[in-house]
Amino acid sequence: MTLTHRCALAGIAASLALAGWLGLSQNGTAQEQTVELRPAASFADIADPKARSLALFEEAGKVLQHPRCVNCHPAGDRPLQGMAMLPHQPPVFRGEDNFGLTGMKCNTCHGPQNVDLMAQADGIESIPGHESWHLAPIEMAWEKKSLGEICRQIKDVDRNGGKDMAALVHHMAEDSLVGWGWHPGKGREPAPGTQKEFGALISAWAETGAECPPL
Repeated sequence: MTLTHRCALAGIAASLALAGWLGLSQNGTAQEQTVELRPAASFADIADPKARSLALFEEAGKVLQHPRCVNCHPAGDRPLQGMAMLPHQPPVFRGEDNFGLTGMKCNTCHGPQNVDLMAQADGIESIPGHESWHLAPIEMAWEKKSLGEICRQIKDVDRNGGKDMAALVHHMAEDSLVGWGWHPGKGREPAPGTQKEFGALISAWAETGAECPPL
């Protein structure tokens, strides 16, 4: 059996398993929704910088805690899937480099871009993809964490890949894998707002002291 056939079978299996997780509409397709973000400028009337910083981060938290982000920041070694954030089907695992185990790397089935399915399988309309498709390091696990915990985590250079605040802002605002969350392919709900709006919120948060919500 060729690699292409194995991926096709894996995709069908995943489709069957995911059908009950994604929340299908009456016509059998997953509902795509758009959730807005308040623009960073709308927080300018909060006079106290600390209070403004907290408000900015809480708004950005709509993205950070959305399934499009959390699914790639799991607490365990399996990525999550769907709005219900259940374990990836078929079963795949993190591996030492976060790109999957030998013989079943992420790019075995996930190509450099999203692929629309010509024949939908139980409402699954596309296979997600990116040239660097992989899990976030376990140090950056966000699953089941409070926004305050996530905030402290992303500021910690020992847990964020050694990024200072400027690098962190750039990562959030410019990284194309982060940006996939707003272009997740047919049949998936995108992250709230746009990456540009999210980046502006994170930048304004950093400029006002990068305050974190309580744990």
